[in-house]
Amino acid sequence: MADRLLDAYDALLFDLDGTVYRGGQVIDGAAEAVAAARAERTTVRFVTNNASRSPDQVAEHLTRLGVSATADEVSTSAQAAAVVLAGRLEQGDHVLVLGTSALAAEITGVGLVPVRTADGARAVVQGLSPDLSWNDLAEASVAIRAGALWVACNVDRTLPTERGLLPGNGSLVAALRHATEQEPEVAGKPATPLMDESVRASGARHPLVVGDRLDTDIEGAVAAGLDSLLVLTGVSTAADVIAAGPEARPTYIAADLGAITAPADDLAIGPKPGWDLRSGPDEIAVTGDGDPLDLLRALCAASWAFPTPPPITGDHPALATLGLTAPR
Repeated sequence: MADRLLDAYDALLFDLDGTVYRGGQVIDGAAEAVAAARAERTTVRFVTNNASRSPDQVAEHLTRLGVSATADEVSTSAQAAAVVLAGRLEQGDHVLVLGTSALAAEITGVGLVPVRTADGARAVVQGLSPDLSWNDLAEASVAIRAGALWVACNVDRTLPTERGLLPGNGSLVAALRHATEQEPEVAGKPATPLMDESVRASGARHPLVVGDRLDTDIEGAVAAGLDSLLVLTGVSTAADVIAAGPEARPTYIAADLGAITAPADDLAIGPKPGWDLRSGPDEIAVTGDGDPLDLLRALCAASWAFPTPPPITGDHPALATLGLTAPR
């Protein structure tokens, strides 16, 4: 393994919401991490499940926040959904769009016709839009019940913002799922279309997926057979990662993107200096005095060795730092 994490991979596939920024606020260390990757000639790609913005808009938003980006470095779930639809429909077919004008433009770009009513729609594509209404969901319900193909750009339940977690596209997908008793095809992470397109566009042979969500970023990386770095700046918590199943376990864990210049071995899951963990099927006992994040990496290794993670015992202050509650 290379000395630095950055040296071990030829491309970094960065998630955005909760990883690089929260709404209109850049996350500490994100701009510096992207700049460090560029300085080492490592390919940078921004991979977002958010279908509400075009690649141009995403790049402009990043640039305003001080993160260097161009539109041709951006892969969105709207693009992936359009590719899925183009492969299943005939040129000129009508697609009912639940989403922004950016999503509609991607549909036009693959030779399909975006519409806003169910009449004649061969498919429904659903992406996040702050202006989505009951009427939009009603039109989609009619189309789906009539047999239209339903593609969801993503199924993220929440969206990290500077105000906290807000409803994501998955919450609105759930409403349609409940209303129609149907399941959509999914284009975004953790499904493969967006991840496959991102890897292809990066031209990388050994990319690293970087994100804040186990259920999308990390699970998508595992499904694609790629290494991943979980940063604790967004949705998933220390408790979440300890309890994660094999389908959603990261290769590395870090506080934020600043870790990409740290030694890869330091960030990897496994036993760490300064911590003594006595583990068995009934408990994991913690003693030691080291970095709390090293404790988390060690706890993951110990917990994942069992089919069901055992309870963590002890009242070490590092457990409180990680937000972990130890039984007494």
